[in-house]
Amino acid sequence: MIVPRTSRPQILAKLHRKVAQRLPVFIASAGNGLTAQLLERAGVDCVNTFSGARLRANGMGTMAMLWPILDSNQQTLDYTREDILPAMRGDAFVCACLNANDPLKDMRMVLDQLLAMGVCSVSNIGPSISYVDKDSEVYRVLTKAGITFQHEIEMLKLAKAMGLVTIGLAFDEADSLQLVEQARPDVFCFHAGTTKGGLRGYDSGETIDATAARTEAVNRKLRQIDKDLILIAHGAAMETPEDAQFVLDHTTVDGFWTGSSTERIPIEQAVLGTAQRFASLRFTTPRKA
Repeated sequence: MIVPRTSRPQILAKLHRKVAQRLPVFIASAGNGLTAQLLERAGVDCVNTFSGARLRANGMGTMAMLWPILDSNQQTLDYTREDILPAMRGDAFVCACLNANDPLKDMRMVLDQLLAMGVCSVSNIGPSISYVDKDSEVYRVLTKAGITFQHEIEMLKLAKAMGLVTIGLAFDEADSLQLVEQARPDVFCFHAGTTKGGLRGYDSGETIDATAARTEAVNRKLRQIDKDLILIAHGAAMETPEDAQFVLDHTTVDGFWTGSSTERIPIEQAVLGTAQRFASLRFTTPRKA
């Protein structure tokens, strides 16, 4: 197996060409090789890998990655190298989401490993401290222990200096502005919240109108910092293609990022539905003597 390779200039040229043509940039997460293969065939621009996607592929919710049941970065490196890259033909690039607060790994070395594997894009959501509510005791304890959002920013800055395409991600306006101002990522995604729907989704009750409005409020301020920044929408009430279309129609985003929407939920529906049809089959003729 010879894994197809791409480069930062090639990736950015493709993304900016799509933006200029008013074609939505499409990023999608994959927890296994089959999903990555199907996503690429469907036309995604970027297949995203992170420990949460791998856990989703094993029947858990994305947030399970916050529990100390695995080495998040090692899981991402291993399954990206062994499952995702060999399954792809090179039409889409791979972005690995890393945990920049890993106390046992030098992030420069981890980024070098990605480049050696043929991955030249990285994001800061593998997992991010942003998944923890800022007004919680857990957040304050983690920050005191040195687990900070600033480390994620520094990792993105280093990655860009090393020649990787950087996809920044934040959950609120303050962090979004801080990340874009300091890290100057190539792509930025406002994470509106955990995607609703399916067996493991979380429905906060927010409507797609509200998700789009929150996303646009942040994007307008980010455009003032970097007018050429590629902006992506993700999460919360954006569950279906119709929801994504609503966001495209009512915001100034350049595209969208799907996780559960094109991975967990379709797999749940297709496998469960098909298996139930098989399980309902009955013999229609008497047993032969």
